[in-house]
Amino acid sequence: MNRILLTCAALLLSSQALADDCANASTQIEMNSCAAAQYQAIDKKLNETFQNALKRAEAPQRELLKKAQVAWIAVRDADCALISSGTEGGSIQPMIASQCLADKTAEREAFLASLLQCEEGDLSCPLPPAG
Repeated sequence: MNRILLTCAALLLSSQALADDCANASTQIEMNSCAAAQYQAIDKKLNETFQNALKRAEAPQRELLKKAQVAWIAVRDADCALISSGTEGGSIQPMIASQCLADKTAEREAFLASLLQCEEGDLSCPLPPAG
């Protein structure tokens, strides 16, 4: 539990520093870099949440969760390729792609985090409650 709190605190502090730097980004290269860093931060959080969900899941749900995650990644990547295709070849394309990836990844992380909040007796939730 302490490790989770420390990780969350570190993420908040690093994301605040990143947010400060990114708020002052003035070139496209800086904005692209900030968008990429923001995506990397939320992707790391997603991977941690996914690993926690895998640990909590029973064997049949674990395999389904892995399969769902692989499918979700394919859809996310295809959606973001489409979203950023309007800026193909432009200097802004990496930022648009990273922002799309970050937004969709944050949504997925929130969904997986909700699965970790299952309550006893909730048959619509595939993971057992924290014990």
